[in-house]
Amino acid sequence: MMLHPEIESLDRDDMAALQSRKLAALGKRLAASPEWCAHFAKAGMHPRDLAAPDGLAHAPTLEKADLRAHAPFPMLTVEVSRVARFFATSGTTGQPVLFGFTEGDLKRLACQVARHLRCAGVRPGDRVYQGFGYGLWIGGPAHDLGLRELGATCIPVGPGRSELVIEWLRDLAIDAATASPLFLAHLVRAARERGIDPKKEWRLRTAIVGGQSVSLAFREQLEAGMPHGFRAHNNYGATESGGPNLATACPHSLERDEMHLLNEDALVTEILDPKTLQPVGPGEVGEVVVTTLDKEASPVVRWRTRDLVHLSAKPRDCECGRRGMPLIGRIIGRSDDALKVRGVLVFPSQVEDVIAGTPGTVKEAWQIYVDTMDGSPKTMTVAIECETGCPGDASKLASTVAHSLQSRLGLKVPVECHPQGTLPRYEAKARRVLLKEEP
Repeated sequence: MMLHPEIESLDRDDMAALQSRKLAALGKRLAASPEWCAHFAKAGMHPRDLAAPDGLAHAPTLEKADLRAHAPFPMLTVEVSRVARFFATSGTTGQPVLFGFTEGDLKRLACQVARHLRCAGVRPGDRVYQGFGYGLWIGGPAHDLGLRELGATCIPVGPGRSELVIEWLRDLAIDAATASPLFLAHLVRAARERGIDPKKEWRLRTAIVGGQSVSLAFREQLEAGMPHGFRAHNNYGATESGGPNLATACPHSLERDEMHLLNEDALVTEILDPKTLQPVGPGEVGEVVVTTLDKEASPVVRWRTRDLVHLSAKPRDCECGRRGMPLIGRIIGRSDDALKVRGVLVFPSQVEDVIAGTPGTVKEAWQIYVDTMDGSPKTMTVAIECETGCPGDASKLASTVAHSLQSRLGLKVPVECHPQGTLPRYEAKARRVLLKEEP
């Protein structure tokens, strides 16, 4: 299912040649910006050096601190009057950073997101519940643009209004959904509580889920609660990359829990060792580092996302034929959110894997509580919820999860089990690590 076969079927050499031409053009545009020239000068370079075969590999990386130093319109490469729309980062780790989009940027974003949607099985004419958020967050508006470009019918409710959505999914015979996986799981649970059986009364065929990564066990359980044949396709992107435009699973890669870097004609995505910034090999873990090739306003060069992924063991060998669009695994954590507890490195995704694979737990509701958010925590507690009606008592479920965590992490972790509905729910990006409040 290729929306743009002339691009999506390019082999790696042709894609690399296209990227090289666009990198040279990007360098010319950045050369007109004093901020970008000063940024490249830190590495003893000039933006025009991007035209060299090894120019990108030697270019300086870009991080939030670099952008915040140039607020309020950091590294903007057009006049503010040419900006049609601003989006912003979430601000969970500090002041939100604004990114501008020209009319041309928005048109390109529409095409990029439409390509993702088609890859995941959304068809022209489909009725689609759009469940990502709006406002400054890019998720909802970007999918509105993509659905319009594809020719699908958008029902733009966004997150929330659960009672309305679970009825509309039935009454409007909605074919596809775009939403946070946690919110989609919440909708399934809410429907059952209202006497609606999603497996029989909804006709959802596919969903594009993003905003946070979820384990394979979580995704499989989500699919099991939906109509026969329903599949949830992981989607990955960022405001800094220009939107939800980096990676999406095709039907083949979905089976391997992988995603295609689906817009490599508009982006260069490097998978680098977070310490050495050297490329990792197939099957190895690295950080996603992104360069936007076509962005007119607020481009980025070697943006460090801090997101860690496996580069596929066979990154260019998918049955769908997208040889020039390499494969990566789902996000397994962030290089800056690993917890070192009593000498043991812990990623929240490892905790989620255990909870998602344990019968009786509420998959979308769990937290990690630590005694400090600054240094290495001395204590770590995991809080879970027990499904209403789950056989056995809460203490037994807590013991089961604690035993599995010890086997997975090599670390004894206290587990608290709460009644269903006790812990926080998240409509967008989940905050899994919180400071333990003193009694």
